[in-house]
Amino acid sequence: MGDLLLVRHGETEWSVSGQHTSWTDLPLTTHGEEQAKALAPLLSGRTFSLALTSPLGRAIRTAELAGVTGALPYDDLHEWDYGGYEGVTTVDIHRTRPDWYLWTDGVPPGPEGHPGESPAEVGARADRVLARVDTALPQGDVILVAHAHFLRVLTARRLGLEPADGRLFQLATGTVSRLSTEHDRPVIAEWNTRV
Repeated sequence: MGDLLLVRHGETEWSVSGQHTSWTDLPLTTHGEEQAKALAPLLSGRTFSLALTSPLGRAIRTAELAGVTGALPYDDLHEWDYGGYEGVTTVDIHRTRPDWYLWTDGVPPGPEGHPGESPAEVGARADRVLARVDTALPQGDVILVAHAHFLRVLTARRLGLEPADGRLFQLATGTVSRLSTEHDRPVIAEWNTRV
């Protein structure tokens, strides 16, 4: 049975400013590109039975710079849809909703009524990704290159926790994390690793 490697994309302007970034397809900053390149030694020597990326450019570029070959874009790996909070910081949200917390409150609809996602909806996407991952793990390691909040929810689901328990797993830009098994049960084997 292989390991599941999770890579959060490198830094973008909005990850620096703290703006919620889902479908806004920002490029990596220069530092973000350096972070992605620095991941290559952590991944070298590994072969993957499955390599998937978010369909967004910042994840695809991170995979390329990290040396992940043959990665396929997979729609379910996109970031949490922040709806009306796309591009808005938590500090700004707290000016009008001081008790707001993404992990319990979700997000309001965006422009033209475009809905954001609840923790449960993100969890359902994570479960679909894990079902696909589970078919490839018997053949070797799997790598997913995606986004912080989504990968945190996916980690919670892999460990048998509720989607909102993703709040327990802080995830920095340009890092590799590894989920494995111990006594046939899922465990965190490595978290937030950088060179």
